[in-house]
Amino acid sequence: MTEVFIYDHVRTPRGRGKKDGALHEVPSVRLAAKTLEAIRDRNGLDTGTVDDIIMGCVDPVMDAGAVIPKAAAFEAGYSTKAPGMQISRFCASGLDAVNFGAGKIAQGADDIVIAGGVESMSRVGLGMSGGAWFMDPSVNFPAYFMPQGVSADLIATKYGFSRTDVDAYAVESQKRAAHAWEKGWFDKSVIPVKDQNGLTILAKDEHMRPGTDMQALGSLNPSFQMPGEMGGFEAVGIQAHPEIERINYVHHAGNSSGIVDGASVVLLGSKAGGESMGKKPRARIKAFANIGSDPALMLTGPVDVTEKLLKRSGMNLADIDLFELNEAFAAVVLRYMQAFDIDHDRINVNGGAIAMGHPLGATGAMILGTVLDELERRDLNTALVTLCIGAGMGTATVIERL
Repeated sequence: MTEVFIYDHVRTPRGRGKKDGALHEVPSVRLAAKTLEAIRDRNGLDTGTVDDIIMGCVDPVMDAGAVIPKAAAFEAGYSTKAPGMQISRFCASGLDAVNFGAGKIAQGADDIVIAGGVESMSRVGLGMSGGAWFMDPSVNFPAYFMPQGVSADLIATKYGFSRTDVDAYAVESQKRAAHAWEKGWFDKSVIPVKDQNGLTILAKDEHMRPGTDMQALGSLNPSFQMPGEMGGFEAVGIQAHPEIERINYVHHAGNSSGIVDGASVVLLGSKAGGESMGKKPRARIKAFANIGSDPALMLTGPVDVTEKLLKRSGMNLADIDLFELNEAFAAVVLRYMQAFDIDHDRINVNGGAIAMGHPLGATGAMILGTVLDELERRDLNTALVTLCIGAGMGTATVIERL
C-alpha cells in the first residue's frame, strides 16, 4: 500500500452559529472556498493536479447543498479538472473525509487529495436535512433514539460524573483555548475570513468565553431535563440501560459543544504527489478505523473505535503522545479518560469544542490539524484523533509526525 502523508492544513476561525455571528453572512460555499484558496496559495499548488476534493457536510441542504466542495472549487478559481465529493458521517464527517482521501491514495488511485469539511450552522440549522433516524419509528425504536444531550446525561449517570465534574472540565477547556490563542499556537493554521473588499470579518474563534468559572456555570439550568422527562426520552434510556433508575441531568450550554460556523481542509498526498508539489510531508496517516457502538449511550464510540484501531494497528496507549477527542459534551471526554486512564495533560491540551465550538462537518479535520501543530510545537511524535457520532458510532485516526 502507498504511504499517505499530510503536507499542510488550514481552517477558518469558528463564528457563533447565530444570526448575529460574524460569519452568518458568509455562505457555506464561501467558507469552503476560503480554505481552498489558502491551501492553494500557501503551497503554490497547481490545482490541475488535485485528484479529488472531499468535504464533510452534515446538513448539505439549501446553500450548503449540491456537492459543495465542487462548487467551492469553482468559487476558489480551481482548475476544472479538480473533482469534488461531499460525505456525511455526522460529527466525524471532516475526519472521515481525510480518511477517505487517505484510502484512495493508499490504494494508488490518487496522488493529491484535499479533504476536510464545512458547516454554516447559523444559515442551515441543525437537523435541517431530516432523516429516518429521528423521524421514522421503524428506525428510531431499534436505535433507542433520543436527543444527544440526553445520551450525554445518560453517560454521566452510568459512569458517575457529577455536575461539578462536567462543569470543571468545561472551565478548563475555556482556559486552555484562551491560553493557546494568547500564545499564538493557532496562528499558523487559522486563516482570517475576509469580505470582497479584503476587510477581515473574523480572525479568531468567536464562541470562546475565557472568563467562565464554576459560579457562572452553576447558574445554568440543565438543558436536556425537559426532553428527557417530559419528552419521554429518559424512559428510552432506562429501557436500554435498566441498571439506571433515573438520569441525572448535568449538561447545559456551558459544558456542551458550541454551535458555530467554520471550514477546514487538509492537504494529503503520496510521496510522488509531494514531490510533484515540491513539498516535504509534515506527518503520516498511520491508521484509521470506524465502528458502531451502543446507540442509546450513542457518544461512547470513541472508546470502542480506539480499542479497535490500536488492536488493528498493533499499537497500545503508551504509543500515543497526544489525544484529541471532540468535546461534544464534557461527559464524552471524561468517559474516555476514565476508560483508558488517560491524564488530562495528554488530551485536548489546547481546549476544544466546549470553548471554541463544533462546526459539525468541519470539526474532524480541524482537530486533526490542531493536534499536528501541537505535536510539532512539543516535538512529539504520535497522536490519536477521534470523535463521537450520532446514532452510536466512532471514528479515529492515528497520525505520526515526520
